[in-house]
Amino acid sequence: MKRTHKYWKKNYQLWIMLLPAIVYVFIFCYIPMYGMQLAFREYSFSAGITGGKFVGMKYFTQYFSSPMFLTTLKNTFVISAVSILVGFPAPIILAMMINQIKSNQWKRTVQTTVYIPYFISVVVLVSMLNIMLANDSGVIANFLKSIHLVSENTNLLGSEKAFVPVYVLSGVWQSMGWNSIIYIAALSSVDTQLYDACKIDGANKWQTMWNIDFPAILPTIIILLIMNMGHILAVGFDKIYLMQNSLNLGASQVISTYVYSVGIKSSQFSFGAAVGLFNNIINFIFLLATNHIAKRTTGNGLL
Repeated sequence: MKRTHKYWKKNYQLWIMLLPAIVYVFIFCYIPMYGMQLAFREYSFSAGITGGKFVGMKYFTQYFSSPMFLTTLKNTFVISAVSILVGFPAPIILAMMINQIKSNQWKRTVQTTVYIPYFISVVVLVSMLNIMLANDSGVIANFLKSIHLVSENTNLLGSEKAFVPVYVLSGVWQSMGWNSIIYIAALSSVDTQLYDACKIDGANKWQTMWNIDFPAILPTIIILLIMNMGHILAVGFDKIYLMQNSLNLGASQVISTYVYSVGIKSSQFSFGAAVGLFNNIINFIFLLATNHIAKRTTGNGLL
C-alpha cells in the first residue's frame, strides 16, 4: 500500500492528463464490444441486441458460403497489402531525405509543403481525382496517355486494373508527409557526432542514411509496422466508397463496403456484425503474428 500510495503521489498528474484518452477509448472502443453478440443472434427491432434468437455461427457460415466472400477478402487484402508495401516505406525515405537538408529554412519549407495534402478531406481528394483523371479532360489522364503509360481508351476511374494504383498512390501522396513526422522526430535525437564521423570516413549522403539514420529509427519502424499490420483488412471505408462505381466494383468491393451495402442498407444487421467480427479477428491474428516475427528477428515488439 505504501508503494502504491507513493507511486500515485508521484505520477497522479500524468494519469490526470491521460484520463480523457482513457475515457474516450473506453466509451468508443470497449463499450461497443458488448454489441458483438449481435453476430450470433437473429436481430429483431422489437427485441433489441440481446433479445434476438441465438443462432450460433449461422451468419458466419452464410458469409463464408456467399459468392462475395472470396471477392471481398481478396480485394481487401490486395488493397491493404499494396498500401503497406508502397505507403509504409515512403514516409521513412522522405524523413531521411528531409533530415539531410542542411538549411533550416528550406527544411521547414519542404516539411510544410508535404504536410499540406494531409489536411485535404477525403471528399475533396476524391473530387480532385474525378477531375484530374477524367477520361477526356483530366490533366493526369491525358499526361499518362501522352507518354503511353495507359492506352487511349482506358478509363482510370472505371477500370478495375487502375483502381488499386489510383487508390494507393493518391493515399501515399496525401499521408506521406504527415506520417514522416514521427520519423523526423526520432532522427532529431541522433548524436550529431555520428554524422561528423561519417564525413571523416568519406561517406556520402546515401551511405549516411543507410548506416546512421536507418538504424536509429529501426525500433520506431518495427512498432509502426506492427500497428499497421493490425489493420491489414481494415481498409478505409470513406475513400473506397466514394471512388466506387459500377465499372470498378469487381476491384473496389471490400469488406467494409460490403458490410454497409448488405448489413446496413439491407437491414441485415446480424450478418453485417458477423462479417465485421470476422474482419477484426483476422486483423488481430496478423497483429500477433507480426509482433512475434518482429520480436524473434529484431528483439523489438509491441506486445
